[in-house]
Amino acid sequence: MSTILFHNTMKITEGHLDGFRAAVRRAVEFVEEHGPQLMVQVFIDEEAMEAHSFQLYRDSAAVLAHWAMSDPYIQDVMEHCTVRSFETYGEMSEEVLDGLRTGLAGRAAIRPWLTGFTHFD
Repeated sequence: MSTILFHNTMKITEGHLDGFRAAVRRAVEFVEEHGPQLMVQVFIDEEAMEAHSFQLYRDSAAVLAHWAMSDPYIQDVMEHCTVRSFETYGEMSEEVLDGLRTGLAGRAAIRPWLTGFTHFD
């Protein structure tokens, strides 16, 4: 079984850079302490007003747990940006796939796992 990787590309709303930064920091601090993610990394391109978030999950149950506990933080971030693209990698349950289809209105690119491994320290 593969892990699940999400890559979210967000367009930061003009005039919202500071609010976006603060909201993302709050969200990442929360999931670092309470969330099921194995990894979260966020990168920002101020010139393009774009940000990239990468999240690694052990399985679909972890994705569902994250969605359940983090919704207020996700909504806070979304006040400052729009999703430009959302790419997923790995095998996901129907419940996660349904959530992606509903929440992203069919804009999520879904790429099934073929082979590979993950080393954890």
